[in-house]
Amino acid sequence: MEAGCDEAGRGPLAGPVYAAAVVLPSDFSHPLLNDSKKLTGKQRLEIREFIVSHARDYGIARVDNQEIDELNIFRSAILAMHRAIDQLRQTPEHLIIDGKYFTPYQAVPHQCVVKGDGRYMPIAAASVLAKTARDEHMMELHQHYPVYNWLQNKGYPTPQHREAIRRHGPTPYHRRSFKLLPDARQMRLDNTR
Repeated sequence: MEAGCDEAGRGPLAGPVYAAAVVLPSDFSHPLLNDSKKLTGKQRLEIREFIVSHARDYGIARVDNQEIDELNIFRSAILAMHRAIDQLRQTPEHLIIDGKYFTPYQAVPHQCVVKGDGRYMPIAAASVLAKTARDEHMMELHQHYPVYNWLQNKGYPTPQHREAIRRHGPTPYHRRSFKLLPDARQMRLDNTR
């Protein structure tokens, strides 16, 4: 039993990092399944429903921005993957991980695959589940903090997002360990909303 793992949200200035672990049946196929970044939002939602209804097992987990600030984003992304694997009903016999780095999960053998989300269906499926879960979370947060336009930018460092941080300061969901503004004003962003 092999599980594919991927994360979503390493680069944003706000919000958690999400990860998913997915075990697919051997005959799984979907014509659109690919790296989630290469799909439209509508395609991701369509494929998500297909994955959820056809996967042998899956888990989705997150690490919030406060944990990211304590651990760093690298460790947080791996922790999110570990938490997603924890949610599987049965411990997999092998893990395939998108990217270069991973910390071993228990005694389960793993293989890291650069750009694995475009090469292996279980990783691509995990990519879709992690991305759609994170996007939905950021859209919920947008309702409370609309000036940052997380509905569109999902917390990524767009000029509009950075301008909102400059004008309104950071929220409790911003990652304080990240460079929120590209200049010296960063040091004055200690107020919370």
